[in-house]
Amino acid sequence: METNRKNKFISTINSHKKIIYKIVNSYCQDIEDRKDLEQEIIIQLWNAFDKYNPEYKYSTWMYRIALNVAISFYRKEKKWLANNDFSSVESIYNVVDENEDETELDNNIKLLQQFINDLDELNKALMLLYLEEKSYVEIAEILGISKTNVATKISRLKLKLKKEFQKNNR
Repeated sequence: METNRKNKFISTINSHKKIIYKIVNSYCQDIEDRKDLEQEIIIQLWNAFDKYNPEYKYSTWMYRIALNVAISFYRKEKKWLANNDFSSVESIYNVVDENEDETELDNNIKLLQQFINDLDELNKALMLLYLEEKSYVEIAEILGISKTNVATKISRLKLKLKKEFQKNNR
C-alpha cells in the first residue's frame, strides 16, 4: 500500500516537475537556494498528497502548494537579505561580461525577468501563471482569489510592464 502511494507520488512529480523548476527558478537566483526550495516544495507536496482533491487537476494542486512554499521562502529570504547588504560586495552577479553580444530580444527578456523579480510575491505568482498561459479561472483556483481580481491585477501588471519597457527604451 505504502509502495503504491510512493510510486504514484513519484510518477505525479515526474509528470509535473517543470512546474517546480519554473517556480524555483522564478523565486531564487542562488543555486543552493533553488535546491533548498525544491526540496521544501517536494516535502510539502508529499505531506499534502493524501489531501489531494481529484476535482482539480494535479497541476493546479501543485502550483498552489509550490507557490505558497515559494512565497514563504521568498519572504524569509527577503528578510535575510534586508539584514545583510551585499550590494557593495563584488560578486559574480555584479560582474558584467562586456563582450556579450545581446540582441534586442535578449534585452527584452532580461528586462521582463528584472521586472518580474522586482514584483511582490503575489504579483510574481500572477505573472508566472499568466506567462504559463493559465486561464484566469485556473489562476484564481491556484492563488485562491476571484477571477475578477485576477483579471484586474493582470491588467494593471500589463500596464505597469508597458510603462517599464517605454521608460527603458527612451
